[in-house]
Amino acid sequence: MADNLVEVKNLKEYFNINVGLFRSKPLKAVDDVSFNIRRGETLGLVGESGCGKTTVGRTLLHLYKPTSGEVWFDGKQIKTKEDLMEYRRRSAMVFQDPYSSLNPRMTVSDIIGEPLDVHKLYENSKERQERILELMGRVGLNSEHANRYAHEFSGGQRQRIGIARALATRPEFLVCDEPVSALDVSIQAQVINMFDELQDQMGLTYLFIAHDLLVVRHISDRIAVMYLGKLVEMADAREIYDHPLHPYSKSLMSAVPLPDPKLARENKRIVLTGDIPSPLNAPSGCPFRTRCPFATDHCAEEMPELKEEAPGHFVACHNVEKIN
Repeated sequence: MADNLVEVKNLKEYFNINVGLFRSKPLKAVDDVSFNIRRGETLGLVGESGCGKTTVGRTLLHLYKPTSGEVWFDGKQIKTKEDLMEYRRRSAMVFQDPYSSLNPRMTVSDIIGEPLDVHKLYENSKERQERILELMGRVGLNSEHANRYAHEFSGGQRQRIGIARALATRPEFLVCDEPVSALDVSIQAQVINMFDELQDQMGLTYLFIAHDLLVVRHISDRIAVMYLGKLVEMADAREIYDHPLHPYSKSLMSAVPLPDPKLARENKRIVLTGDIPSPLNAPSGCPFRTRCPFATDHCAEEMPELKEEAPGHFVACHNVEKIN
């Protein structure tokens, strides 16, 4: 479709893990994932810790080289070094931990200016400094902060520095990898609202990775649910909260805290039994079947395909009609 900015087709990211003397085994962190992100929209990516969310984001930006699959950006497949350089100028990443993603030996000015240096986006030092101060103002930092070091700032301010750095090349697409999970709740709200404002002002497109379902609901247009390296459901944010179809999504949504005490008391938690299988020894067929109360023999034999069960609502489950 012409309005898709990002398209991911059958993306796989396997890591070889040593399991003995001269023996290795592939850890399937991302296993055959496909989705698209339209221009100007926010796709939320949710799931338990270790399900492969961050690996999707990093592989999408080629910070990890994909094992297989295709990444298309603005109608063009990323293949050559030239494609990748252009892609990296037009996309960026906001990392989870503002403490470890900023160089402690560089001033704020140099941290934000580094992408400008790499892509040669200024003609003289005056233009470079003006651009850095403009970016700092855009994320709520003062000009006197420019010559300080990262350790002199609070967690929220450091994340703002990281966001300013990501915006330096005027990107169209941002991968936000749990950008508020390391921050206090009051600061989280400020940063989330800033993401909303930046999207309106700059026409940004986001892949927003998080495990806080309330944050994802607030910022996302559509939501994709991951389990053990695979997409199990994808739909509009309101639809997936009100009518989840996959048993794993139902369990996730039942855990979302409700502000109304009466509704919270009536809400029935769906508690999953068993532990998450290791990606090194994933179950055959559907990866969720070992914890699913509706699993059948068919689930063990074949991985369900991600199918459109309702307009815009995709789910990967053999028994979706029986469950719902």
